[in-house]
Amino acid sequence: MYENILSLDWFTPAVLKGYDWGNIIFLYGILGIPILFLLRWLFRYRVRQKLDVALPEGHLKADWSTLLRFLPPLMLSIAIALMMVAMARPQKTNEQVEQWTEGIDIMLILDISHSMKIEDFVPNRMEAAKKVATRFIDGRIQDRIGLVIFSGEAISYAPLTTDYSLLKNLIKDIDFDMIKEPGTAIGSALGVAINRMRESETKSKVAILLSDGENTAGSIDPKTAAELAYGYGVKVYAIGVGKEGRVPYGTDMFGRPRYIEQHLDETALREIAKIGKGKYFRATNNKALTAIFDQIDQYEKAEIKETRYKDTKDFYHIYLVWGIVFFLIWMALKSTFLTNALED
Repeated sequence: MYENILSLDWFTPAVLKGYDWGNIIFLYGILGIPILFLLRWLFRYRVRQKLDVALPEGHLKADWSTLLRFLPPLMLSIAIALMMVAMARPQKTNEQVEQWTEGIDIMLILDISHSMKIEDFVPNRMEAAKKVATRFIDGRIQDRIGLVIFSGEAISYAPLTTDYSLLKNLIKDIDFDMIKEPGTAIGSALGVAINRMRESETKSKVAILLSDGENTAGSIDPKTAAELAYGYGVKVYAIGVGKEGRVPYGTDMFGRPRYIEQHLDETALREIAKIGKGKYFRATNNKALTAIFDQIDQYEKAEIKETRYKDTKDFYHIYLVWGIVFFLIWMALKSTFLTNALED
């Protein structure tokens, strides 16, 4: 309630509501103008001499001068009000904000081998990985992101780009049949990602490797690929996906869950992360995988810098000029019969 009163919105004319105010306190002076004239009238009414005047019966005819005599105080009131508005400094500010960041180059390396069909994640490991990867992309600003997919061989699925809509559509279309070669080529996948980033001049370069198996294919040893990453200044985060032991994998001919034995080579993934100056994570369910990507997202946040441009234009001179005009009109009328008539 009190904030509304202080904002002056309840009495400010619509023509003034589009302004910002440098000294808004002066607008309160406008409220005092009628009070000043009322006090002036009461003072003159009490101190002036009263004479008994005999008036004839009936009503006196109204004369046009009875209305015109209010013109001088009206001119003075308008002049004071306009000057009060001028002193309140009406102005309009056009503010522009530009946000920018140097950005980070990030390569997402996703395992799409058939073991990613295992259903210890909902609905399976690969779909869970696709979901958190899409969510991770949504949280980036001006970072270039690329995609590498792998099973028995590695494919550069998307180059480094800031076209996040394209990236999310490509992730949505990832399928197990995109690579026919069986196996898990972790070293080759990391090598393809490094090759994409080796000529980048960005200060921060990151590779996020997600796999559920051990290196069984490819022409590059994972340790060698990690050393290449270190040499080119690429930080490597390795994520091991899945539970150990018996895990659900599809159904049998009777529709019952089928189980297989699953093993994850955590030692190799830990070594990749250590050499690549990153960190190793283990995810055994959807919630843990989401939390890992959120943690990496916080680790690799580029500083967002902000530049503000303010263009302030004052309009006080318009009201000051008109205030002077009305003041001069009042001065011109002051010595006329109108003022004299008002004082009589």
